[in-house]
Amino acid sequence: MNPVLKIITALLALILAAGIGLSIALAALYVHYAPTLPEADAVRDVRLQTPLQVRSVDGRLMGEFAEERRIPVPIDAIPQQVREAFIAAEDERFYDHPGVDVMGLARAALNVVSTGGERSQGGSTITMQLARNIFLTRERTYERKLREIFLAIRLEQEMTKDEILELYLNKIYLGQRAYGIEAASRVYFGRSLDELELDEIATLAALPKAPSTTNPVTSPERAEIRRNYVLRRMLETGAIDEQAFEEALARPVLSERHTAATEIDAHWVAEMARQMVVNLWGDEAYRRGLQVHTTIDSRQQEAANQALREGLLEYDERHGFRGPEMRIPSTTLEDADARERALKAIGVHGRLLFPAVVLEPSGEGVLQVDGGPIGELEIRPEDREWAGSPDFAPGDVIRVRPYVDGRWRLAQKPEVTGAVIAQSPEDGAILALAGGFDFFENRYDRTTQAQRQAGSAFKPLVYSLALRQGHRPDGTVIDAPMVFDDPALGAEWRPQNYTRRFHGETTLREALANSRNLASIRLLNTLGTRNVHQELARFGLDQEAQPDNLSMVLGTGTLTPLQLNNAYGVFASGGRLNSPWIISRIETVEGEVLYEAATERACPAPCENPKGQDLPLVASGGALQYTDPVPVLEPGVAWQMSDMLRSVITSGTGRRAMELGRSDLAGKTGTTNSYRDAWFAGFNAELVATAWIGFDDNRELGRRESGGRAALPIWTRFMGSVLADQPERPVERPDDVVRTAILPSGQRASSDDAPGARNQWLLPNQIPERGHAMPGRGSGNGSETGQDPELVF
Repeated sequence: MNPVLKIITALLALILAAGIGLSIALAALYVHYAPTLPEADAVRDVRLQTPLQVRSVDGRLMGEFAEERRIPVPIDAIPQQVREAFIAAEDERFYDHPGVDVMGLARAALNVVSTGGERSQGGSTITMQLARNIFLTRERTYERKLREIFLAIRLEQEMTKDEILELYLNKIYLGQRAYGIEAASRVYFGRSLDELELDEIATLAALPKAPSTTNPVTSPERAEIRRNYVLRRMLETGAIDEQAFEEALARPVLSERHTAATEIDAHWVAEMARQMVVNLWGDEAYRRGLQVHTTIDSRQQEAANQALREGLLEYDERHGFRGPEMRIPSTTLEDADARERALKAIGVHGRLLFPAVVLEPSGEGVLQVDGGPIGELEIRPEDREWAGSPDFAPGDVIRVRPYVDGRWRLAQKPEVTGAVIAQSPEDGAILALAGGFDFFENRYDRTTQAQRQAGSAFKPLVYSLALRQGHRPDGTVIDAPMVFDDPALGAEWRPQNYTRRFHGETTLREALANSRNLASIRLLNTLGTRNVHQELARFGLDQEAQPDNLSMVLGTGTLTPLQLNNAYGVFASGGRLNSPWIISRIETVEGEVLYEAATERACPAPCENPKGQDLPLVASGGALQYTDPVPVLEPGVAWQMSDMLRSVITSGTGRRAMELGRSDLAGKTGTTNSYRDAWFAGFNAELVATAWIGFDDNRELGRRESGGRAALPIWTRFMGSVLADQPERPVERPDDVVRTAILPSGQRASSDDAPGARNQWLLPNQIPERGHAMPGRGSGNGSETGQDPELVF
């Protein structure tokens, strides 16, 4: 035999033997690993994690939480260009190979040899990546690679190519906690897949290789390099033509992280609900697709947001302009795209205050600014008049907000903050909750976490306890100077009225309506501080947070806006104390009810078998789970207090609320020492709401920034919006009050038509015998110790 032929024959035999040996080895390895590999059916049944969603009472999305953000989309709904981009970037021969690309593996093997053993190229197909992502680890070992190959082959045998591609595109991690292409599209561009441009599609397809280093949000330069590679691969594979390639290549990489597209701005409530649900189910709550239904009314929530923000901006304008927020460099100012990127990075504040950069020096006329995504704007002189006459230079970054008639107004991020809370008096359900100006700027929830002094807004609680003891609304008390010794300080306490004037003998109604401190202190002194302090639990308050001395009636203790609002709910509900609550129902994604509050609010029909009333739903600020209301005041006392608090609005410190043109509203202002807190709490039989304004660091609001000036406008704006076109609903007068004729002397008249007699609605213990004076003329013997000499309001 020819020597050459012998050599060729020997080589062929050797290759054949090696091939047979390799086949036997691979077969043996497959037999070894096959029992440990999942079946293809298990891949089909992989449950893509569904996020926890929090919704309003009318089903609108308020918050979405997940360890992995996913939005599964079927293959038929994935645009063809998206599929082509990922195939071009990750697996050009996807539709041709049996799960393993031999050429790709050979290329990876050659790379290992040429780099001395360094594995810098993987050679993984889309099917192999799917196998690794679902069932295997990212550990870079030869054994894992073998398992990956065998599983990919099994998947290809039992699934169609489109099934594999669909699962891959919905499973792949693309950075920023986004799993799957639809979620990534929303995270990076704020739009759905079918709304993306070619360059944006290529940016997404560039991510699987290194989602952290080619991230368009954190690394736009690297993202552009990888995106351009994907575009070239699409051109080479014929997915796009030269013109489309050049146009996409010329576009800059513009991306920012978009949060879930909520339908209502109620992030404090959503976060509260999240904490409660995670307390129950741990991290599993993020993966089960739980639907958390709350008591929040979307219309009232939006009204609370708007009322609070407008009120804080009005206060802020009264206290002057603090100057531009920052200045951008001239190189950025001269480049329109760079300006837009800079303004996007600064971001909108509270969904209302947009960043804008000054284009021309300020003068007497219109100020020209660029709002980036909202375009170039003009700020008229009258729309920046509140700021005085600041000199603006090109590059100054300011804030603007939409104003009347399509105009834009100069604004600034308010340093002051506040809260609005609204509940149903019927069952305590929280209907609206705004914990500040912007949740994403500061997540501190002032409604449930801010412990503040209530000032005169606390007085109604003391007055109601006086009514229980037999004092009548039109009984009298002395409003005159008082001096108390304070042994603790070695000084005298001389409390003052807000006006620094005295009014002598005054009725309880007048003293409350006009917030007269001296009369209120005398009333508490008559009742006894210890007696009143022990009764504060009737209103759901922590007694330890309230002082056991005469300053108590001036609101020197601390409470949260929610606690004060819930206490006022006792008057609005006819004397019942409710527990504030927000979650009405929790369901799985399949519709299984896991929890249901024991009230009709949780289900359209009467609840026959409410679920899980003993679940420990607890969040910061205390328990927020529904419980049955508890009677704590006589209905007549609650009604008398609501009637007295109506006088606050008709003739007292809350007269501004008369602009709403309603006669069913009642409430009380509150102003604390040195104007550090401003309050208004009020209600009708339908709704109880509280507005608070102050600084987180407890500094002074400024002179004359009282509850009537700073907080009441927020409350009236909210109530005016919510109650518009609603019939009046005053607190209903109960049967335990009796119409009684009282003489000017305070004695009971002999008949209803006695000369000078005035009919009043009184409780039995408030009615004197004929010929005897009424109780409550302010001559008691209560405690007179332990005062705070600093209090003057």
